[in-house]
Amino acid sequence: MKRTIIAAALSLFAGSALAAASVGKPAPDFTLTDLNGKTVKLADYKGKHVVLEWHNPNCPFVVKHYDSGNMPGLQGKYDAKDTVWLSINSTNTAHQDYMAPAKLKTYLAEKKASPDAYMTDAEGTVGLEYGAKTTPHMYVINPAGTLVYAGAIDDKRSTKLEDVKTAKNYLVAALDESKAGKPVSTATTQPYGCSVKYK
Repeated sequence: MKRTIIAAALSLFAGSALAAASVGKPAPDFTLTDLNGKTVKLADYKGKHVVLEWHNPNCPFVVKHYDSGNMPGLQGKYDAKDTVWLSINSTNTAHQDYMAPAKLKTYLAEKKASPDAYMTDAEGTVGLEYGAKTTPHMYVINPAGTLVYAGAIDDKRSTKLEDVKTAKNYLVAALDESKAGKPVSTATTQPYGCSVKYK
């Protein structure tokens, strides 16, 4: 009986892993609620570039990119009619890193962050669908709705703020190439950061 349960669990895990979003294929649609209670649906942004950023304010790697001004700066840089930035927090409500929407709104204001929407995914449904492993974990979706980049924000796998200045930014390269109508030269990289605190 125990073996059957274990086998079923492994089968379910394998199935979910296989179902994870893949570069070069349509990005899975999703619907989440933002911090203001507004419904956000990925399909509504077809025709635009979309950045997905997995986020956890308490992760030292996230702290690096926010306290250095890197992530808020990029959100501002790509704040255009043809680009949408969606931040997603898949931290489960029982984890010590969980923040209620009101606290998250205060945090974003303090960091001068400006994503087009910030959504909580406490059940982890969207995070698992995309195979999000770390915070941060970045994705780029092109106007056709195809996932064209998935992975790390850059090549400096550290928590040092000063490393941001000398890093090769994979996200910027992917966005700029895709927006120029070119294939993304580095479409996948190994993400780095804290593990997503799934339920």
